[in-house]
Amino acid sequence: MKRRTWTVVGLALMVCATAGAAQAQQLKNENLLVGMPQGFKVGFKDSKNGMNMQEFIPTDETVQNWTEMVTVQVFLSRKDLQPTPFLAAMQKQWSDGCRGSTSTAVSTGKVNGYAAAAVLLRCPLLASTGKPETTMIKAIKGNDSFYVVQRAVRSVPTPDRLETMKKYIESVSVCDSRLATAPCPTVR
Repeated sequence: MKRRTWTVVGLALMVCATAGAAQAQQLKNENLLVGMPQGFKVGFKDSKNGMNMQEFIPTDETVQNWTEMVTVQVFLSRKDLQPTPFLAAMQKQWSDGCRGSTSTAVSTGKVNGYAAAAVLLRCPLLASTGKPETTMIKAIKGNDSFYVVQRAVRSVPTPDRLETMKKYIESVSVCDSRLATAPCPTVR
């Protein structure tokens, strides 16, 4: 499965990851709330064709040789995309790219008032790497853009690692300073 076929990230995306300023700041407009895990660095970022993307990897690894990766995608102004059908297409792509793969719905519903869904995908042996790969993906339909965050490991994760992935994906949200129903946190 090609990693670059999964697109990524947007405007105030790294708010939680880069908010180290001593003073409090208020986020403006619609924002993806996602943080960079401790011990990770930005390994790749790109912005083209209405899509922003970033990949986070452990500080001592590369995007070509990683054990764990977070991919963040923002599809700008894509009001046509919906979480469940988008993830169904990702599941098909995953299944086509990995014999014996499985998928498990993790959640469907609302996140801070926005339609969202999450799925867990497992590949017992990825042909391109010769390693197993497990990823948890969350898609959120914003009013301005469509957001996708995934956390992947190139291994069969232990229950503790799987729980860490789940908590991370559950923490991903979208907020909008213009809407009282989806308030943004103050960033310190």
